[in-house]
Amino acid sequence: MRWCWVLVLCWTLFGADERRLALVADAQRAFERVDLSPSPQLADASACVQMEAAALAVALPASEASLHYRKGYCELAVAAITRAPTRFAEAASELDQSGAAMLAWIARQAQAAAQRASDDGGQSARQFSGPTGEPAAAPSTGQSAGRNVAQTWTTPDTCPASCQPFIPAASLWLGWLALRRGDLDAAAEHFAVGPESGWAAFVAGMRAFRAGRYSEAAARYGETLAIWSRDQNGSDPPLAWRLGPPADIAQLLAELGGAQILAGDPQAAVATLDKALKTGDPAARTFFLRARAKELSGQPEPALADYNLASRTAFADATDLASGEAHLYRGILYYRRKDYARAEDEFSSALNFAIAPALRPDASAWRHLSAVASGFCGASRAYLERSLPAVSPFFPIDEARAVAAGCPAGALP
Repeated sequence: MRWCWVLVLCWTLFGADERRLALVADAQRAFERVDLSPSPQLADASACVQMEAAALAVALPASEASLHYRKGYCELAVAAITRAPTRFAEAASELDQSGAAMLAWIARQAQAAAQRASDDGGQSARQFSGPTGEPAAAPSTGQSAGRNVAQTWTTPDTCPASCQPFIPAASLWLGWLALRRGDLDAAAEHFAVGPESGWAAFVAGMRAFRAGRYSEAAARYGETLAIWSRDQNGSDPPLAWRLGPPADIAQLLAELGGAQILAGDPQAAVATLDKALKTGDPAARTFFLRARAKELSGQPEPALADYNLASRTAFADATDLASGEAHLYRGILYYRRKDYARAEDEFSSALNFAIAPALRPDASAWRHLSAVASGFCGASRAYLERSLPAVSPFFPIDEARAVAAGCPAGALP
């Protein structure tokens, strides 16, 4: 009878092992459908998450790290496709668990290596493989084992196949961060990893704009728009691009409209900025740019309406209605209405409130221009002329020089 129970137990264990192996094999195939696809589909990524979870429920400790990694990778694919913040958090949790399982595995391997070294007098110099199959040298102590394996898997030049899919996405985010701090050279270097993402063309447009090559800037922004619009209209970009920084088409259209203004095509700029305002949440700067484009297109009244909208939008976005940007746009509105005294007050307020450093030279020049336009020559004209070299390309510098020329330097108010 005892042998019968042994036989039943063996068959039970064999059946459980068979089921475990089947689940692991199914999970591997589900992962490969995602990993080997240049642009995974949501259904495949979701199925992969479910299969990896099922395999984890019966996994042996040695395979937990790779299963958590694969589940996290598939969660990341779901997050990249859906852009759901909770899915990104779930992916991060799984990848954290993968790291924890990997460290636990490393500790066990290191302890075994140290024990072998102690048993054979330090002669053991075998190699062992990590949970994903990458070889690592077995050291003589547990601490050096952890350092060696961790260094092998976290050094970009030697990272195994498991970390390769994240390198392009990481480069895009590094480029995006460089872009935010204004380092266009560093951004271009990082974005070069994937010109298909559109970010390389975008930063090329910014560099051309900064150099005063506005037609070239408009062309590069147009290339970016074609890529980002294609990706948002049903095409399947690679997973790395989906994991990268989200495309802000409204902001891109605003930059394109600004470049078109300075390239001498204000009518095209009006059409582009119309699209920008319909694409995303209306931005004060976009209203300002459209006002400037309408001005240059010979539409003074619609331009005044947009200057008003720019000011109101900036006030709405401000904290406690303290917005130097809003006062700047309202000052331009008053200036265009030839209410120079109120305009000068608004520009003074713009300088006294919080205002972006890039807008401060324009606000200062507008204040001096208002004073000169209202008849205050002499010192006001000198201040205006000194302020002009620092203004943005959107400031009406030729108009300011014409006003200053009509106000003799030695004249009294």
